[in-house]
Amino acid sequence: MIRRFPVMLVLIAAACSRASPPATSDTTCGLSASSIGQFVELPEGRFTKGASPVYDEETPSLTLHVAPFALQAHEVTNEQFAAFVTATGYVTDAETSAAAGGLGAGSAVFDEPSGSPLQIDPWRLVPGATWKTPTGPGSTIMSKGAWPVVHVSERDAAAYAAWAGGRLPTEVEWEYAATRGLPDPDSSTSGAYDSAGHPLANTWQGVFPIANTEADGFAGAAPVGCFPADKAGLYDMIGNVWEWTDTPYGAGSHTLKGGSYLCADNFCRRYRPAARQPQDSDFSSVHIGFRIAKDLPSPPE
Repeated sequence: MIRRFPVMLVLIAAACSRASPPATSDTTCGLSASSIGQFVELPEGRFTKGASPVYDEETPSLTLHVAPFALQAHEVTNEQFAAFVTATGYVTDAETSAAAGGLGAGSAVFDEPSGSPLQIDPWRLVPGATWKTPTGPGSTIMSKGAWPVVHVSERDAAAYAAWAGGRLPTEVEWEYAATRGLPDPDSSTSGAYDSAGHPLANTWQGVFPIANTEADGFAGAAPVGCFPADKAGLYDMIGNVWEWTDTPYGAGSHTLKGGSYLCADNFCRRYRPAARQPQDSDFSSVHIGFRIAKDLPSPPE
């Protein structure tokens, strides 16, 4: 199957500068080991889906009722996913694709642009880029157990969720949780930036993809929980890595939510609860992960 790169793939003819290396294993921020795997219970309630839309696909705005559910407080980590693989022998779609070879094999990797401004294409499809070798053969997640697992397809994410006793959240559940967590309910971008413009989440500061000021401290993904929890008690609902939901977007695709560390003011302004992104269900990338949900009983009437 020929894989389609995410919408984020672009060619920009402009002056290019290389950002400094991302924070990696020397970063000590994030959740404590005892906090990994914790869930936040979201009560039933009503909210406006698609509030303050920016892109056409975020409309129409609808008032919806959501049943109670629990959501993992953070994105699923490399360590959590490794435990699943060890217990089950599971093989991800990216690993299967690399083994099969051929056109479209591999998973998407983002490189900081360099070289001629007329040849800026920061994305590569890399056979051998997998959850445990995130930039390709020879790379490793050693000392990165607390980073969000990436290079997972929707099928991979759903398989982990079932093994862990949960499921992927629906798009509506995900957006409801993110909306409840906004620091300022009247500002759809308040999960990403405060009123003074200071970053509250891991996004791209600067001109994408040619210059990243790293005002938030990261050029790539961050360990889960490096940024403060939102009002709902959830971490990294905005930015860091995109998150799979189990809601189909169209034939052969599912809906991503939350944006990633590659979303910038000039491109992919999807660091808002209403933002939604289609992605081929069997596709994986260095900036797509997930978190899981669990059902809660409805309160007695």
